Amino acid sequence: MIKYLDLKKVTEAHAAGIKQAVERVVDSGWYLKGAETEAFERAYAAFTGTAHCVGCGNGLDALTLILRAYIEMGVMSPGDEVIVPANTYIATILSITENGLKPVLVEPRADTLQIDDSLIEQAITPRTRALMIVHLYGRCAYTGLVGSLCRAYGLRLIEDNAQAHGLAWHGRRTGSLGDAAAHSFYPGKNLGALGDAGAVTTDDTGLADAVRAIANYGSEAKYVFRYRGRNSRIDELQAAVLAVKLRHLDAENERRRAVARAYIEGVGNPLLTLPGEDYWRESVFHIFPVLCPQRDRLQKYLADNGVETVIHYPIPPHRQQCYASWAPLSLPVTERIHREELSIPCNQTLTDAEVETITGLLNAFGG
Repeated sequence: MIKYLDLKKVTEAHAAGIKQAVERVVDSGWYLKGAETEAFERAYAAFTGTAHCVGCGNGLDALTLILRAYIEMGVMSPGDEVIVPANTYIATILSITENGLKPVLVEPRADTLQIDDSLIEQAITPRTRALMIVHLYGRCAYTGLVGSLCRAYGLRLIEDNAQAHGLAWHGRRTGSLGDAAAHSFYPGKNLGALGDAGAVTTDDTGLADAVRAIANYGSEAKYVFRYRGRNSRIDELQAAVLAVKLRHLDAENERRRAVARAYIEGVGNPLLTLPGEDYWRESVFHIFPVLCPQRDRLQKYLADNGVETVIHYPIPPHRQQCYASWAPLSLPVTERIHREELSIPCNQTLTDAEVETITGLLNAFGG
């Protein structure tokens, strides 16, 4: 079986460095808010090209903390609107509604699967305070129009960078393109921890300070609580592991892109819609999405032939029970993507022979 993602192999590639890092943390006797966290935050801020990185518990917390900090700073108020792509993972939406804000869903483009920037302006109202773009599947969602609209209407630009660690747009890393960005280091991400972890990056010192305090029970000084905060902190073990893996991220992303290019150049089956050459240039391929009207049959065919795949994601947010009031919404592009998308293996652990096997199977799939 060719696994979708073999996390054991991912970890084994850095085993020596990870074991040294873990041993160093264990021997230190200091497991939270210590030197390892400070070192990783400095390294990741430098990597993304931002002034600040604040570690937290996970990617959802990172998104939620950004919005909560903006509310505490008076930039937003409950009931304000945040424009967001309709085809995102549920965490993006949860962060908005958890803060009493209103998500405004905008359809993606069918070719890029990212938010359609031509539809954003018509979604802006007097209550709109932010645009949250999602670099879904590892592809850049930022465009020049996105930036100009945010400047013209005074909107905060928030990046959900959970799936695009190391991606660059015109020489700038995602995570530095907007006012603030949220990062998830879930084990399966391009930069993954050995458990849950996340971070916020920003050039805004006031925002970084507020996020750090809110994530630490609302405390800016020990036993002094400015905010009604929460507990969301990256631990020393995860920070140390991430620092080891960060040094290899660019090289591993290049391998992902090489695998993706092999698929793009090698698969010619008209029943399948693959990312195009332009897509390849602006992605780090956290996910390689294939669209197929017979998606479920394609998944079974690949499984029967020893290839594990994943669906990202079978049910769009506006069809989830937790947002039942959105059920009447008609979002045909989003619905098609969620109905047809299948993720095939695309990561740095794959061998050339495995890529050739998968390519051959995709070409042999019949209607």
